Amino acid sequence: MPELFEAYDDLEDLAERLQVADAAVRRVAVIELGNSGDPGAVLHLAPLVSDADAGVRQQVALALGEFDGPAAAEVLAALLVDADEAVASAAADSMAELKDSASADVLLPLVDNPSAFVRSSTLRALKELRRRDALKPALEALRDVEPAVRVQAIGVIGFLKIEEAVPALTAATADPDAQVRRAAVSSLAFSNLKSAADSVMRALGDQEWLVRETAAETLGVMKSGLQAAPALLPALSDEFWQVRLKAARSLGKLKVREAVSGIAANLTHEQANLRKESAAALGEIADPAAAPYLERVQNDSDPEVRKNARWAIQQILLRRPNN
Repeated sequence: MPELFEAYDDLEDLAERLQVADAAVRRVAVIELGNSGDPGAVLHLAPLVSDADAGVRQQVALALGEFDGPAAAEVLAALLVDADEAVASAAADSMAELKDSASADVLLPLVDNPSAFVRSSTLRALKELRRRDALKPALEALRDVEPAVRVQAIGVIGFLKIEEAVPALTAATADPDAQVRRAAVSSLAFSNLKSAADSVMRALGDQEWLVRETAAETLGVMKSGLQAAPALLPALSDEFWQVRLKAARSLGKLKVREAVSGIAANLTHEQANLRKESAAALGEIADPAAAPYLERVQNDSDPEVRKNARWAIQQILLRRPNN
């Protein structure tokens, strides 16, 4: 019992320091309240949303990242519309740390805020909360004029993993903004629908290499990825090595034997990361046809490539019928 009263006294002492004239003292008190881990600290921090010092308000936003639930969400929502950019940014980051789904009741009304920053930050936070009632506003946000808002709306929909939302996500893979298309392609990883796989395969031909890279990676984790493997093969010769790398990694996960020669062709690429991942992919497939290619790079100039090539050869030997 004495320890409990001591902790309470400490909290009250910190609360008193929030009233002093020196802003530096108030900032330190805010930091200590955040570090206290006591949910009661939120009540003491709440009035500081109107503190005259922006540094204090920013510290309050940061401190609230240590707490969860509707009470913390209420204070963060007020700080999210702060006139000071650093304060609002800190509030957005702390909001994204909320895990209590009840916090969504506080956040949902902000999806219609006039500020694109507030709308995108709110959707970013709602994503982690996985509330089904966030689906409708997220779908509506896909029509937002700001790409950043559409990206975060896709995050909400993708985290919910609801097949009925797939048509909206597949439509977003044709968005004018590359970052939106990329987010949409990635979000379709959960779906078992043919339309989802078809959209991701089409994205392999996107004009932006980052979208193609994401498509190549996504096909490797989709349940229908094996059926989409033929579409991945051309990506092994994409003009961007990053796309080739993700294609090789996905084809390795899917153990596509038809990809051996295409993957092996990248074992001599100038980019060591691509050579390394290509060797690893060949090890995943473990097709004896890859052995001659791997033997040639056992003495590669890069130690990681050498290690993966030797590991891949071991995988091929281990999976021989006699073993």
